[in-house]
Amino acid sequence: MPHNPSPPERRRRELLATIAGIGFILPGTLNVAMNRCGKARCACHADPPRLHGPYITWTRKVSGKTVTRRLSAEQAERYRPWFEDNRRLRQLIGELEALSLKAAEQAEGWGEK
Repeated sequence: MPHNPSPPERRRRELLATIAGIGFILPGTLNVAMNRCGKARCACHADPPRLHGPYITWTRKVSGKTVTRRLSAEQAERYRPWFEDNRRLRQLIGELEALSLKAAEQAEGWGEK
């Protein structure tokens, strides 16, 4: 007789399969900025202003320090899925942790009062 896994076990297997399908991941965030310069006669101070940019940066923490790297538009588009996969991985791991905690509490009776 085939074993029919419980709903939490099925969800655990789904989460692990999804995690296994994730490609490269990059931590941090992409930021796009448009700036004004300090030259009073520049077009960035006109009405309407024509701001400088876009300037695309990737910011992350390395050993507790903020590291920023400027990216080209092509680089930003190439690596955008890696940032999205990082966010997705963190979400999936959070769900797996919550599922595991609930399973342990149920198995041990820790949640009952």
